[in-house]
Amino acid sequence: MNTTVRRFTLRALLAAMCIAPLGMHGAVRADGQTKIGFLVKMPEQAWFINEQKAATALGQKEHFSVVNIGTPDGEKVLAAVDNLGAQGAQGFVICAPDVRLGPAIEARAKRYNMKFVTVDDQLVDSSGKPLPNVPHLGMSALKIGNQVGQAISDEMKKRGWNPDEVGALRITDYELPTAKLRTDGATQSLLANGFKKANIFDAPQKTTDDEGGFNAASPVLAQHPNIKKWVIFALNEESVLGAVRATEQLHLPAADVIGVGINGAGEAFAEFQKKAPTGFYGTIAVSSTNHGKESAQNLVDWIRNGKQPPADTQTTGKLMTRENWTSVRSELGI
Repeated sequence: MNTTVRRFTLRALLAAMCIAPLGMHGAVRADGQTKIGFLVKMPEQAWFINEQKAATALGQKEHFSVVNIGTPDGEKVLAAVDNLGAQGAQGFVICAPDVRLGPAIEARAKRYNMKFVTVDDQLVDSSGKPLPNVPHLGMSALKIGNQVGQAISDEMKKRGWNPDEVGALRITDYELPTAKLRTDGATQSLLANGFKKANIFDAPQKTTDDEGGFNAASPVLAQHPNIKKWVIFALNEESVLGAVRATEQLHLPAADVIGVGINGAGEAFAEFQKKAPTGFYGTIAVSSTNHGKESAQNLVDWIRNGKQPPADTQTTGKLMTRENWTSVRSELGI
Protein backbone atom coordinates (compact mmCIF):
# COMPACT_ATOMS: atom_id res chain seq x y z
CA MET A 1 0.00 0.00 0.00
CA ASN A 2 1.48 3.33 -0.98
CA THR A 3 1.79 6.20 1.52
CA THR A 4 -1.05 8.28 0.09
CA VAL A 5 -3.53 5.41 0.10
CA ARG A 6 -2.43 4.40 3.61
CA ARG A 7 -2.97 7.95 4.86
CA PHE A 8 -6.43 8.23 3.34
CA THR A 9 -7.47 4.79 4.58
CA LEU A 10 -6.21 5.42 8.11
CA ARG A 11 -7.92 8.79 8.29
CA ALA A 12 -11.12 7.25 7.01
CA LEU A 13 -11.03 4.45 9.56
CA LEU A 14 -10.37 6.88 12.40
CA ALA A 15 -13.09 9.24 11.24
CA ALA A 16 -15.56 6.38 11.01
CA MET A 17 -15.10 5.70 14.73
CA CYS A 18 -15.83 9.27 15.79
CA ILE A 19 -19.09 10.12 17.52
CA ALA A 20 -21.75 11.50 15.17
CA PRO A 21 -22.80 15.11 15.65
CA LEU A 22 -25.97 15.50 17.71
CA GLY A 23 -29.20 15.59 15.77
CA MET A 24 -27.79 13.88 12.65
CA HIS A 25 -28.08 10.21 13.63
CA GLY A 26 -31.00 8.51 11.94
CA ALA A 27 -32.17 11.68 10.21
CA VAL A 28 -35.53 11.34 8.44
CA ARG A 29 -36.78 13.34 5.50
CA ALA A 30 -39.69 15.54 6.48
CA ASP A 31 -41.42 15.21 3.07
CA GLY A 32 -41.29 11.40 3.16
CA GLN A 33 -39.74 11.20 -0.33
CA THR A 34 -37.00 8.65 -0.88
CA LYS A 35 -33.59 10.27 -1.30
CA ILE A 36 -30.37 8.46 -2.16
CA GLY A 37 -26.80 9.44 -2.95
CA PHE A 38 -24.73 8.30 -5.92
CA LEU A 39 -21.03 8.55 -5.07
CA VAL A 40 -18.36 8.02 -7.74
CA LYS A 41 -14.57 8.12 -7.56
CA MET A 42 -13.93 9.95 -10.85
CA PRO A 43 -16.89 12.26 -11.55
CA GLU A 44 -15.25 13.72 -14.65
CA GLN A 45 -15.09 10.38 -16.51
CA ALA A 46 -17.84 9.62 -19.03
CA TRP A 47 -18.57 6.22 -17.48
CA PHE A 48 -19.49 7.72 -14.11
CA ILE A 49 -21.29 10.68 -15.66
CA ASN A 50 -23.54 8.23 -17.51
CA GLU A 51 -24.17 6.19 -14.37
CA GLN A 52 -25.25 9.23 -12.39
CA LYS A 53 -27.41 10.55 -15.23
CA ALA A 54 -29.17 7.19 -15.54
CA ALA A 55 -29.85 7.05 -11.80
CA THR A 56 -31.18 10.62 -11.81
CA ALA A 57 -33.46 9.91 -14.80
CA LEU A 58 -34.81 6.80 -13.09
CA GLY A 59 -35.46 8.83 -9.96
CA GLN A 60 -37.56 11.31 -11.90
CA LYS A 61 -39.60 8.43 -13.27
CA GLU A 62 -39.89 6.43 -10.03
CA HIS A 63 -40.29 9.42 -7.69
CA PHE A 64 -37.06 9.41 -5.72
CA SER A 65 -34.31 12.02 -5.64
CA VAL A 66 -30.61 11.45 -6.29
CA VAL A 67 -27.72 13.47 -4.88
CA ASN A 68 -24.71 13.02 -7.17
CA ILE A 69 -21.35 13.50 -5.44
CA GLY A 70 -17.76 13.08 -6.60
CA THR A 71 -15.59 11.31 -4.01
CA PRO A 72 -12.00 11.00 -5.32
CA ASP A 73 -10.46 10.17 -1.92
CA GLY A 74 -11.36 8.62 1.41
CA GLU A 75 -11.94 11.88 3.26
CA LYS A 76 -14.40 13.06 0.64
CA VAL A 77 -16.25 9.73 0.80
CA LEU A 78 -16.90 10.10 4.52
CA ALA A 79 -17.77 13.78 4.17
CA ALA A 80 -20.27 12.84 1.46
CA VAL A 81 -21.92 10.25 3.71
CA ASP A 82 -22.15 12.89 6.46
CA ASN A 83 -23.71 15.26 3.93
CA LEU A 84 -26.29 12.66 2.92
CA GLY A 85 -27.03 11.85 6.55
CA ALA A 86 -27.68 15.51 7.29
CA GLN A 87 -30.12 15.62 4.35
CA GLY A 88 -32.02 12.59 5.59
CA ALA A 89 -31.01 10.33 2.72
CA GLN A 90 -31.94 6.70 3.27
CA GLY A 91 -29.03 5.18 1.37
CA PHE A 92 -26.41 5.50 -1.34
CA VAL A 93 -24.76 3.80 -4.28
CA ILE A 94 -20.98 4.01 -4.28
CA CYS A 95 -17.95 3.30 -6.43
CA ALA A 96 -15.20 4.06 -3.93
CA PRO A 97 -11.71 5.44 -4.73
CA ASP A 98 -10.13 2.68 -2.64
CA VAL A 99 -11.91 -0.64 -2.09
CA ARG A 100 -10.11 -1.02 1.25
CA LEU A 101 -12.24 1.77 2.68
CA GLY A 102 -15.02 -0.80 3.09
CA PRO A 103 -15.06 -0.99 6.93
CA ALA A 104 -14.96 2.80 7.29
CA ILE A 105 -17.78 3.31 4.80
CA GLU A 106 -19.87 0.62 6.44
CA ALA A 107 -19.37 2.16 9.89
CA ARG A 108 -20.33 5.63 8.64
CA ALA A 109 -23.45 4.30 6.89
CA LYS A 110 -24.56 2.57 10.10
CA ARG A 111 -24.20 5.86 11.96
CA TYR A 112 -27.03 7.29 9.85
CA ASN A 113 -28.96 4.03 9.50
CA MET A 114 -28.40 4.17 5.72
CA LYS A 115 -28.42 1.20 3.37
CA PHE A 116 -25.81 1.17 0.62
CA VAL A 117 -24.82 -0.87 -2.41
CA THR A 118 -21.61 -0.89 -4.43
CA VAL A 119 -21.29 -0.56 -8.19
CA ASP A 120 -18.31 -1.39 -10.45
CA ASP A 121 -15.70 -1.87 -7.68
CA GLN A 122 -16.50 -4.20 -4.77
CA LEU A 123 -15.51 -3.07 -1.26
CA VAL A 124 -13.37 -5.39 0.86
CA ASP A 125 -12.87 -5.89 4.58
CA SER A 126 -9.61 -5.69 6.52
CA SER A 127 -8.58 -9.15 5.28
CA GLY A 128 -9.17 -8.25 1.64
CA LYS A 129 -12.37 -10.29 1.27
CA PRO A 130 -15.56 -8.80 -0.23
CA LEU A 131 -17.50 -6.90 2.42
CA PRO A 132 -20.33 -9.20 3.57
CA ASN A 133 -23.96 -8.07 3.43
CA VAL A 134 -23.20 -5.25 0.96
CA PRO A 135 -24.94 -5.95 -2.38
CA HIS A 136 -22.74 -5.42 -5.42
CA LEU A 137 -23.39 -4.84 -9.11
CA GLY A 138 -20.29 -5.06 -11.24
CA MET A 139 -18.65 -6.59 -14.23
CA SER A 140 -16.97 -9.98 -14.34
CA ALA A 141 -13.54 -8.41 -14.54
CA LEU A 142 -11.75 -11.65 -15.46
CA LYS A 143 -14.24 -12.59 -18.19
CA ILE A 144 -14.21 -9.09 -19.67
CA GLY A 145 -10.42 -9.27 -19.65
CA ASN A 146 -10.71 -12.59 -21.48
CA GLN A 147 -12.87 -10.85 -24.08
CA VAL A 148 -10.17 -8.18 -24.55
CA GLY A 149 -7.45 -10.78 -25.08
CA GLN A 150 -9.60 -12.78 -27.48
CA ALA A 151 -10.48 -9.68 -29.52
CA ILE A 152 -6.77 -8.82 -29.83
CA SER A 153 -5.88 -12.39 -30.81
CA ASP A 154 -8.63 -12.54 -33.44
CA GLU A 155 -7.54 -9.25 -34.98
CA MET A 156 -3.88 -10.34 -35.01
CA LYS A 157 -4.86 -13.47 -36.95
CA LYS A 158 -6.98 -11.39 -39.32
CA ARG A 159 -3.98 -9.17 -40.05
CA GLY A 160 -1.67 -12.16 -40.44
CA TRP A 161 0.69 -11.13 -37.65
CA ASN A 162 3.38 -13.50 -36.39
CA PRO A 163 3.06 -13.54 -32.55
CA ASP A 164 6.84 -13.91 -32.22
CA GLU A 165 7.28 -10.42 -33.68
CA VAL A 166 4.62 -8.64 -31.61
CA GLY A 167 4.99 -6.86 -28.27
CA ALA A 168 2.16 -6.44 -25.77
CA LEU A 169 1.77 -3.39 -23.55
CA ARG A 170 0.05 -4.49 -20.36
CA ILE A 171 -0.83 -1.23 -18.62
CA THR A 172 -1.23 -2.19 -14.99
CA ASP A 173 -2.69 -0.95 -11.73
CA TYR A 174 -2.25 -3.87 -9.36
CA GLU A 175 -3.48 -1.96 -6.31
CA LEU A 176 -6.99 -2.03 -7.79
CA PRO A 177 -8.29 -5.64 -7.80
CA THR A 178 -10.64 -4.98 -10.71
CA ALA A 179 -7.76 -3.70 -12.83
CA LYS A 180 -5.59 -6.72 -12.06
CA LEU A 181 -8.38 -9.15 -12.90
CA ARG A 182 -9.02 -7.43 -16.23
CA THR A 183 -5.39 -7.45 -17.34
CA ASP A 184 -4.93 -11.00 -16.00
CA GLY A 185 -7.93 -12.11 -18.06
CA ALA A 186 -6.57 -10.49 -21.21
CA THR A 187 -3.19 -12.12 -20.59
CA GLN A 188 -4.82 -15.54 -20.20
CA SER A 189 -6.56 -15.29 -23.55
CA LEU A 190 -3.46 -14.02 -25.35
CA LEU A 191 -1.31 -16.88 -24.02
CA ALA A 192 -4.02 -19.43 -24.87
CA ASN A 193 -3.91 -18.14 -28.44
CA GLY A 194 -0.16 -18.58 -28.78
CA PHE A 195 1.21 -15.19 -27.73
CA LYS A 196 4.76 -15.27 -26.34
CA LYS A 197 4.85 -14.61 -22.59
CA ALA A 198 8.30 -13.02 -22.93
CA ASN A 199 6.83 -10.41 -25.25
CA ILE A 200 4.37 -9.06 -22.68
CA PHE A 201 5.73 -5.92 -21.01
CA ASP A 202 4.24 -4.32 -17.91
CA ALA A 203 3.66 -0.57 -17.92
CA PRO A 204 2.57 0.51 -14.41
CA GLN A 205 0.27 3.52 -14.43
CA LYS A 206 -0.15 6.19 -11.76
CA THR A 207 -3.57 7.38 -12.93
CA THR A 208 -6.25 5.52 -14.88
CA ASP A 209 -6.86 8.19 -17.53
CA ASP A 210 -5.41 9.10 -20.94
CA GLU A 211 -2.42 10.85 -19.40
CA GLY A 212 -1.75 7.88 -17.14
CA GLY A 213 -1.81 5.51 -20.11
CA PHE A 214 0.47 7.76 -22.15
CA ASN A 215 3.00 8.15 -19.33
CA ALA A 216 2.99 4.41 -18.61
CA ALA A 217 3.42 3.38 -22.25
CA SER A 218 6.03 5.86 -23.46
CA PRO A 219 9.11 4.52 -21.61
CA VAL A 220 8.26 0.89 -22.40
CA LEU A 221 7.89 1.62 -26.10
CA ALA A 222 11.18 3.55 -26.07
CA GLN A 223 12.96 0.62 -24.42
CA HIS A 224 12.00 -1.77 -27.23
CA PRO A 225 12.59 0.03 -30.54
CA ASN A 226 13.18 -3.32 -32.26
CA ILE A 227 9.50 -4.26 -31.85
CA LYS A 228 7.50 -2.82 -34.73
CA LYS A 229 4.05 -4.21 -33.96
CA TRP A 230 2.22 -3.71 -30.65
CA VAL A 231 -0.99 -4.76 -28.92
CA ILE A 232 -2.28 -2.78 -25.95
CA PHE A 233 -4.66 -3.59 -23.10
CA ALA A 234 -5.47 -2.05 -19.72
CA LEU A 235 -8.12 -1.43 -17.09
CA ASN A 236 -10.16 0.87 -19.32
CA GLU A 237 -10.27 2.51 -22.73
CA GLU A 238 -8.88 5.84 -21.50
CA SER A 239 -5.61 4.15 -20.56
CA VAL A 240 -5.46 2.33 -23.89
CA LEU A 241 -6.14 5.57 -25.79
CA GLY A 242 -3.30 7.27 -23.92
CA ALA A 243 -0.96 4.44 -24.92
CA VAL A 244 -2.13 4.69 -28.53
CA ARG A 245 -1.20 8.39 -28.46
CA ALA A 246 2.26 7.32 -27.26
CA THR A 247 2.67 5.01 -30.28
CA GLU A 248 1.66 7.88 -32.55
CA GLN A 249 4.31 10.12 -31.00
CA LEU A 250 6.88 7.48 -31.97
CA HIS A 251 5.42 7.43 -35.52
CA LEU A 252 4.27 3.82 -35.36
CA PRO A 253 1.70 3.25 -38.13
CA ALA A 254 -1.89 2.69 -36.97
CA ALA A 255 -1.92 -0.57 -38.94
CA ASP A 256 0.83 -1.89 -36.64
CA VAL A 257 -1.06 -1.25 -33.39
CA ILE A 258 -4.07 -3.06 -31.90
CA GLY A 259 -5.44 -1.42 -28.77
CA VAL A 260 -8.55 -2.81 -27.09
CA GLY A 261 -10.10 -1.05 -24.12
CA ILE A 262 -13.03 -1.60 -21.78
CA ASN A 263 -16.16 0.54 -21.22
CA GLY A 264 -17.68 2.03 -24.38
CA ALA A 265 -17.98 5.75 -23.71
CA GLY A 266 -17.47 9.18 -25.26
CA GLU A 267 -13.74 9.00 -25.97
CA ALA A 268 -14.12 5.68 -27.79
CA PHE A 269 -16.98 7.09 -29.87
CA ALA A 270 -14.85 10.10 -30.83
CA GLU A 271 -12.00 7.79 -31.84
CA PHE A 272 -14.26 5.68 -34.05
CA GLN A 273 -15.53 8.79 -35.83
CA LYS A 274 -12.08 9.96 -36.94
CA LYS A 275 -11.64 9.91 -40.73
CA ALA A 276 -8.81 7.40 -40.66
CA PRO A 277 -8.55 4.37 -38.34
CA THR A 278 -6.11 4.69 -35.45
CA GLY A 279 -4.31 2.11 -33.34
CA PHE A 280 -7.39 1.99 -31.11
CA TYR A 281 -9.08 -1.06 -32.65
CA GLY A 282 -11.98 -1.48 -30.26
CA THR A 283 -13.38 -1.73 -26.76
CA ILE A 284 -15.40 -4.22 -24.77
CA ALA A 285 -18.51 -2.13 -24.28
CA VAL A 286 -20.53 -2.46 -21.13
CA SER A 287 -23.54 -0.37 -20.27
CA SER A 288 -22.75 2.35 -17.76
CA THR A 289 -26.37 3.46 -18.22
CA ASN A 290 -27.66 0.06 -17.10
CA HIS A 291 -25.20 -0.04 -14.20
CA GLY A 292 -26.41 3.34 -12.94
CA LYS A 293 -30.07 2.51 -13.40
CA GLU A 294 -29.98 -1.02 -11.97
CA SER A 295 -27.86 -0.18 -8.92
CA ALA A 296 -30.15 2.74 -8.05
CA GLN A 297 -33.26 0.61 -8.59
CA ASN A 298 -31.86 -2.17 -6.39
CA LEU A 299 -31.14 0.29 -3.59
CA VAL A 300 -34.53 2.01 -3.75
CA ASP A 301 -36.38 -1.33 -3.79
CA TRP A 302 -34.39 -2.33 -0.71
CA ILE A 303 -35.25 0.92 1.06
CA ARG A 304 -38.94 0.87 0.13
CA ASN A 305 -39.73 -2.83 0.22
CA GLY A 306 -37.06 -4.32 2.46
CA LYS A 307 -35.89 -6.60 -0.36
CA GLN A 308 -32.11 -6.87 -0.20
CA PRO A 309 -30.50 -7.11 -3.68
CA PRO A 310 -28.38 -10.13 -4.73
CA ALA A 311 -24.98 -10.26 -3.05
CA ASP A 312 -22.98 -10.13 -6.28
CA THR A 313 -24.34 -9.52 -9.78
CA GLN A 314 -21.77 -9.73 -12.58
CA THR A 315 -22.09 -8.61 -16.20
CA THR A 316 -19.93 -8.98 -19.30
CA GLY A 317 -19.61 -6.86 -22.43
CA LYS A 318 -19.64 -6.84 -26.22
CA LEU A 319 -16.86 -5.96 -28.63
CA MET A 320 -17.38 -2.52 -30.14
CA THR A 321 -15.29 -1.48 -33.14
CA ARG A 322 -15.23 1.24 -35.75
CA GLU A 323 -17.53 -0.91 -37.90
CA ASN A 324 -20.30 -1.64 -35.37
CA TRP A 325 -20.09 1.00 -32.63
CA THR A 326 -23.38 2.74 -33.42
CA SER A 327 -25.40 -0.48 -33.37
CA VAL A 328 -23.72 -1.76 -30.20
CA ARG A 329 -24.26 1.60 -28.53
CA SER A 330 -27.96 1.42 -29.35
CA GLU A 331 -28.23 -2.20 -28.25
CA LEU A 332 -26.66 -1.51 -24.84
CA GLY A 333 -28.50 1.75 -24.30
CA ILE A 334 -25.26 3.71 -23.89
